[in-house]
Amino acid sequence: MQSEDIEAMMAVLQSDRHLSDGTNVTAFEQAFADYVGSPHAVAVSSCTMALELAVRSLELRPEDEVITTPLTFQATAAPLLDTPAVVKFADISESTLCLDPRSVVDNITERTRAVITTHYGGLCGGLEELSRITRERGIFLIEDCAHALGAKVAGHSAGTWGDIGCWSFHSLKNISTLGQGGMLTFRNPSLDSRFRAARSINPDARFSLREEPYSFDHFGRATLPRPETHEKNAYTHDCEEVIRGGLNAQMSDPAAAVGRSQLKRLDSLVEKRRRLANRLDEKLTNIEGVRTVQHKSDGDVHAHHLYAFLLDDITIDRDQLARDLEMLGVQIVLRYFPLHLLPEWRLHGGRIGLTPIAEDIWFRRLMNLPLSPQLTFEDVDFMAQALEDALMLQRSEPLLSRGSCQPRVESDAR
Repeated sequence: MQSEDIEAMMAVLQSDRHLSDGTNVTAFEQAFADYVGSPHAVAVSSCTMALELAVRSLELRPEDEVITTPLTFQATAAPLLDTPAVVKFADISESTLCLDPRSVVDNITERTRAVITTHYGGLCGGLEELSRITRERGIFLIEDCAHALGAKVAGHSAGTWGDIGCWSFHSLKNISTLGQGGMLTFRNPSLDSRFRAARSINPDARFSLREEPYSFDHFGRATLPRPETHEKNAYTHDCEEVIRGGLNAQMSDPAAAVGRSQLKRLDSLVEKRRRLANRLDEKLTNIEGVRTVQHKSDGDVHAHHLYAFLLDDITIDRDQLARDLEMLGVQIVLRYFPLHLLPEWRLHGGRIGLTPIAEDIWFRRLMNLPLSPQLTFEDVDFMAQALEDALMLQRSEPLLSRGSCQPRVESDAR
């Protein structure tokens, strides 16, 4: 955090308001809605909670189907495990690592209710086409924008092309709200009260106003309720249907104050990421067997949360390369294991071969290099040189002499 973030947080801590006052939360919601160009925004405790509420709003039934991407963090699809809907994993585009609209179309049936897409690494790949496809068919489009703070397509922000955008302010994201935080952006005004009620432990339910409210006598009370009693709507409403129980998913005021402060610097932070990513592109373009991922179409803005590249040399063992880079001082985190091959999704029909492009890319070819505004061009040059050295090391030594075995896709498939 910078000094202005600390000052914003301290102003809340030193005020006479309690830390769940909501003043800064409301202001952060408005500032964020204005920034992305959304008519509505609701802050929550994490992007996972945002995705949970987004999926709950669909009110999925057993005959419904939802299409999503296999190359994403598990939180994208986790809320679907609690629904009776059928989840279908479409394949990704090799050039963007995001959902391939053609594969989405191949998976659409008359039962398709929603598509959930992730803007992998901060690139909104295929978003304009996905928006058109879902809009024409009356299918909900949920955008997982956890990586996409600052991203745009054709001049319009991520999170505004679909019905709901879900955002993350985790400490590793482009801005943060004290380690965790999330936001929902959406167009439908009826969702506003539902999201706000559910994040505050109230059930997502349908209530009807009683013609004559209950009196205290109906509850066997001998005295009138005290003013501070939390009666909620007990006297005035009946419940017709409970859709889902409520969540305690509130964002605190100190967190929102830091979010407001960092939001003012978001464009400059993304610009720093862009310059570093461009430098990596220049360096990696000259390394044999390496291909950078297509960052964007002309006029689009990439948020550059992650820096991804692909290995085109099939003789290179990707996992060994990751170990060699670690040995040379470059921390490697591989994002993300294909969701449909996790145990909980194998239980629901996930299997090898379901998304061949995503599987080939993750098991054999995908690498992520560190990317952060705190890095320098010297750091970037060091990483590029380390990659070149690691590739040279592997090419100079037979794989079998280093203990390598069969390609990972076969061994992991068993």
